[in-house]
Amino acid sequence: MSSPTDRLLGLLSLLQARREWPAAVLSARLGVSARTVRRDVDRLRAMGYRVTAAKGPSGGYRLEAGSELPPMRFDDAQAVAIAVALRTASVSGAAIAEDALRALATVRQVLPAPLRHRVDALEVAALDAPGAAPVDPEVLLAVAAADRAGERLRLVYDDRDGPSWIVEPYGLVVAGGRWYLVAFDPARERWRLLRVDRIAPLPPTGVRFTRREVPGGDARAFALARFRGATDGTDWPCTGSVVLPLPAARIRPFAGEGRVEKLPSGTRLTLGAWSWMALAAAFARFDVDLAEVEPVELRRAFDALATRAAHAAR
Repeated sequence: MSSPTDRLLGLLSLLQARREWPAAVLSARLGVSARTVRRDVDRLRAMGYRVTAAKGPSGGYRLEAGSELPPMRFDDAQAVAIAVALRTASVSGAAIAEDALRALATVRQVLPAPLRHRVDALEVAALDAPGAAPVDPEVLLAVAAADRAGERLRLVYDDRDGPSWIVEPYGLVVAGGRWYLVAFDPARERWRLLRVDRIAPLPPTGVRFTRREVPGGDARAFALARFRGATDGTDWPCTGSVVLPLPAARIRPFAGEGRVEKLPSGTRLTLGAWSWMALAAAFARFDVDLAEVEPVELRRAFDALATRAAHAAR
């Protein structure tokens, strides 16, 4: 038979793994009598765990949320996952870096030596975006709560669009040391990518909304498209094509997400960019004569680029 301490930890682990356990099942899993289970449950309650007993012929026990955080027990895989998550949180851009490092030190101290060495070998670095600001955890929780409840979020954003406005939250995304909220603005009927460090949430509205389909499929895809320069989450704002006197095989490795079309006279390349000038520069890097430049906005951008290049040369 296991020691009382091991048995108590085993009982705690079972209660944490499932919402409710019949008393007979706990007795069988622990290899003890129902009376011993009741005694161990009383010990857990004395330690601060809120274990409630279900009435009825079969009986049972449930671990409820308490008013304070009692000791917890994790298996090896859970302990490593927590350590990895804490190390990642320390470089996530949220204003919890110091708390995450303190919590990681606490977890690390009680890890068995083999697990501690594995966790210590993990180093996580973040490439912070220029001017990135830490995010208040309370703001993250408020935004996440509205998203989870499907509730419209009233906020003040950077004092740019009036005193306050309302959005429908569709998920948080972390990129380059910054946190972003993907949201739909019903007043302006447009999708937005908002920096969370610029959000000041106001009291909950209590108004639910019917979820829409996010452009691109989900919040991550929408944010990725915006970072590329797309205006609606799916396409570049500027798209054009040229014909280059090069074989498709030479162009394809440098085309990125562009479309390469083999022609008798060369290769048609279609690219996208966040501006016409950027698109012209992207085509110019191939260092060959270009033909069949479309659309007219791209031709105008080449004209402007040539003028700037001439000034630079002088």
